Amino acid sequence: MKRYIKYEGDIGTCLVRIFYLQLLLISSCFAANKGSPFDLKVFVGRSGPGFQVQASYVAPVSECQAYAFLTDYEGAKNIPGIRDSKVLVRTGNKVQVERIAEERVLFYPIILRSVLEFSEVSDKRQDFIQIEGDAKSYKGSWTIEPDKNGTRFTHLATFELDTSIPFFLIRFFIENSATRRFEVMAERVLLQKNTLSGSCGKFTLL
Repeated sequence: MKRYIKYEGDIGTCLVRIFYLQLLLISSCFAANKGSPFDLKVFVGRSGPGFQVQASYVAPVSECQAYAFLTDYEGAKNIPGIRDSKVLVRTGNKVQVERIAEERVLFYPIILRSVLEFSEVSDKRQDFIQIEGDAKSYKGSWTIEPDKNGTRFTHLATFELDTSIPFFLIRFFIENSATRRFEVMAERVLLQKNTLSGSCGKFTLL
């Protein structure tokens, strides 16, 4: 029988919440990871009382395929750590998505839930904001643009946590987890390339 624990106001809670933000979409210096075939770049810094994450990567797909990937909200459950991702409601160009993540902290399973509202601004931009969840605030965007090697995905996010843990510890955790998380996304775009071709044109703005 699984034992589920909810940490309140301790380091475990903070680390799980930070990790969860990275899973939701599937949020130092802006430097390239030279070992990545996707030209991955990640930046972590302060933003007022909260934090900022910037990341970008290049995948050898068309802009249409890239947009189809970003708007395949329920497909996010194929990213490790996300147990479920489902569309709750769509109104015009706004989509509310419920995501449930499961991770282990000190060998204990942690289940976390969040509801995000995505705004499909154009076929090159997608904004999002958390309307329910563990962070005090969480919002950002995804944009796509042509690149000589395919399409560049750019992710910007700001979030604020209800914690007193020093920034350098939070930054260390994000910097050591974000790179692999975005690499997984880039790998999935490549793996789904043929399927995404069939989805082009199905996500026209209303």
